[in-house]
Amino acid sequence: MTFYGYRRPDGRVGVRNKVLILPTSLCASDTTRVIAQQVEGAVTFNNQQGCSQVASDQQMTMDVMAGYAANPNIYGTVVVSLGCENCQMDLVVEAIKERTNKPLEQVIIQEVGGTLKAIDKAVRYAKEMVAEASMLQKEEFPLSELIIGTECGGSDPTSGLAANPLIGQLSDLIVAEGGTSILSETTEFIGAEHILARRAATPEIHDRIFEIVHRYEKALQLVGEEVREGNPSPGNKAGGLTCLEEKSLGCIHKGGHSPVNAVYDYAKQVESKQGLVIMDTPGNDPSSVAAMVAGGAQVVVFSTGRGTPTGHPIAPVIKITGNRITFANMEDNIDVDASPIIYGGKTLAQLGDELLELVAQVASGKQTRAESLGYTETAIARVCNYV
Repeated sequence: MTFYGYRRPDGRVGVRNKVLILPTSLCASDTTRVIAQQVEGAVTFNNQQGCSQVASDQQMTMDVMAGYAANPNIYGTVVVSLGCENCQMDLVVEAIKERTNKPLEQVIIQEVGGTLKAIDKAVRYAKEMVAEASMLQKEEFPLSELIIGTECGGSDPTSGLAANPLIGQLSDLIVAEGGTSILSETTEFIGAEHILARRAATPEIHDRIFEIVHRYEKALQLVGEEVREGNPSPGNKAGGLTCLEEKSLGCIHKGGHSPVNAVYDYAKQVESKQGLVIMDTPGNDPSSVAAMVAGGAQVVVFSTGRGTPTGHPIAPVIKITGNRITFANMEDNIDVDASPIIYGGKTLAQLGDELLELVAQVASGKQTRAESLGYTETAIARVCNYV
């Protein structure tokens, strides 16, 4: 199976062809919103960070910004900063250049004469990039060029029984094709980490899985909190999940049955053609998806039992539910009904093949529900972690 995408000058392959208007801080975010609204083909996001951060916290923000610009779905980036934030323009540009050699322009609001002049300059840069991007021709590529991110949110028992096993089936198929699948949400390994660690390809990866889980628990304990007090969420409990261990047993199904070949820190660049890997992220959906997209994921596959509209500005998000009531109630938001795994009609293998075909179609340009609705919410994790 193949898909049609865009070869970038850094060698990676994109499934979308967008220009990113990148705010380096909260103080530049409204300006980038106005810029992106004036340029068809441009995307942006609301960056809540970028200033007033300690070094380790700032590094997570820097990694996401650089990773967003480097994501192969982006043709080029216009970086917009206020001018006095912690994430200074030269630092952000240097971080981007370490990851990619794609087109890059910069605008500093304080130096060009204020908001209106910054908007005018950035819009001109962005329109030039969009025109250049429009000249690219799609090429045919094997699925081995894909990095998929896997996520679950608003989970209920059908997530662990149907939707997550279906994502796991897809993950195994992507791995078999030579591609890369990212398993995320460290807080939702807790109680099942020993099962996941058994699949580590090396003793070092085995130990690293335990390390990221224990580090996460200790980070919350340092401020007097326990992860189980916030996870499962009220919605998870109302849906029928009783404890974190139960939720974790469902979560790790997204990794299928392939060996774990690497563990990446939050938002670090993921190597292609690496099989199943883990990224150390919160369970919080937007901040977890952000890390995988910053790591290079071109497509995200996202299960939800209760239902969620979550999307992303850079990568298409395919939404799956194993709850047939949720699918009926939120058909506007859900792309795939996995409930036949529970009630009969189709097997896991059949639905896995169908999902793989859908991923190829989305990679070739088919819009997901979240894309058609224009959902682009995102978040970046902090040193004081989410659950």
